[in-house]
Amino acid sequence: MLSFTDQAGRAIQLAQKPQRIISLVPSQTELLFDLGLNEEVVGITKFCVHPQQWFHLKTRVGGTKQLKMDVIRQLHPDLIIANKEENIKEQVEELAAQYPVWVSDVNHLEDAYEMISQVGAMTGKERNALLLINKIKSKFAQLPAADSKLQTAYLIWKDPYMTIGSDTFIHAMLGAAGFENMFGHRTRYPETTIDDLRIDACQLLLLSSEPFPFKQKNVEELQPLLPDTKIVLVDGEMFSWYGSRLAEAPGYFMKLREQIK
Repeated sequence: MLSFTDQAGRAIQLAQKPQRIISLVPSQTELLFDLGLNEEVVGITKFCVHPQQWFHLKTRVGGTKQLKMDVIRQLHPDLIIANKEENIKEQVEELAAQYPVWVSDVNHLEDAYEMISQVGAMTGKERNALLLINKIKSKFAQLPAADSKLQTAYLIWKDPYMTIGSDTFIHAMLGAAGFENMFGHRTRYPETTIDDLRIDACQLLLLSSEPFPFKQKNVEELQPLLPDTKIVLVDGEMFSWYGSRLAEAPGYFMKLREQIK
């Protein structure tokens, strides 16, 4: 029997190396692919768009917050990988009563490294996980410090506008990218307004591609209201996906810095 403790402090036991894995988290689905678990993963969510071949071939078990329990049971999983924030607590608890469920809780880069390491250990891919962690660390180490940190707001939602506080992974990535989160004194995902951004002298406004899919038309709507603010569309995956996509984030951040100069 193999014993592990997840990032929510829960102990789980596996009878053997898992052969039927379900992932309930898009960024961790991509991680499983990059660790080399093509045969073992049998179920993913409808939001697990990477890799594309899995999106089209693997069984979909619903959305991250609307799981299809009957489909999950039909897949007979021997490991389910979930996330404290992205999945509904009651659904995770229901599944945990029947199957081994490992829950991640990622708010910083170190949490992401630990998650990758633990997933590698559970699935027999320790070496692949270590290589990936070292690759990500090396990429971030090569990211030079920003010349100056612009007062930045990062919007994740519209109607109402919602941003990010200091206890989120996006906040940590915003800092790593070289920007100052002007809502760093808040927690979780607070609401804000155009007046707030104007009064607090927002220098840079980042409009994320997810969960709300901001488009160029949103930039055009906001720019006249915030004439002194640089407004840029950004790839939300680079700021919020805490699996293997982290290896691409530093390069993306450098290009973003060049864009806003």
